[in-house]
Amino acid sequence: MKDLIRKYWQIIVIAAVIVILDQWTKSLVRANIPLGGKWLPDSLAWLSPYARIVHWYNTGAAFGMFKEGSMVFTVLAFLVVGLILYYYPQVEHADWSLRFAMSMQLGGAIGNLADRLTIGHVTDFISVGTFAVFNVADASISVGAAVLFLGVWMMERKEKKNKELADENTNTTINEVTGE
Repeated sequence: MKDLIRKYWQIIVIAAVIVILDQWTKSLVRANIPLGGKWLPDSLAWLSPYARIVHWYNTGAAFGMFKEGSMVFTVLAFLVVGLILYYYPQVEHADWSLRFAMSMQLGGAIGNLADRLTIGHVTDFISVGTFAVFNVADASISVGAAVLFLGVWMMERKEKKNKELADENTNTTINEVTGE
C-alpha cells in the first residue's frame, strides 16, 4: 500500500483538486441558473458579449463536439483514466511537465465522467465570445494538453543543446589529441 501511495500521491492530489473544483462549480450552476439561462453580475454587464456564465449541457466531447456520442465518450473516459493510471508510474520523476499534464487530464476526465455517470450528460457553463461553452474539466484537459506539448518541446530543446555540447566537447578532445 505504501508503494502505491508513493507512486500515485501527486497525481491523486492534483486530480482530486480539479475534480472537486469541477463538481462544485457545476453544482452551483445547476442549483442557481435554469437550463439555458445565463448569469453575470450587473457590475460586469459590459463583459456580457465576451464572457458570461451559462447553464448548458453536453452529451458529446469537450467543447460540444460529437453531441450524440455520450456512451462512446463514457467508455473512452474509462480507457483514458486507466491508461493514465497505468503509465503515470513509468514517467520519470524529473519529467514534471508530463506528470502534471497527466494529472490535469486525469482530473478533467474524471470530472466529466462523474457527470456522465450521475446525470447522463456533462454540465457546461463557461461561455467566452462565440467559443463553445465549456467547464473546469474541459479546461483542465486542454491546459494539460498544452503543458504536455510545452514540456515535450522544452525537453527536445534541452536534448538538442546537450547533444550540441557533447559534439563540441568531442571535437575539442579530438583536436587536443591530434594537436590541431
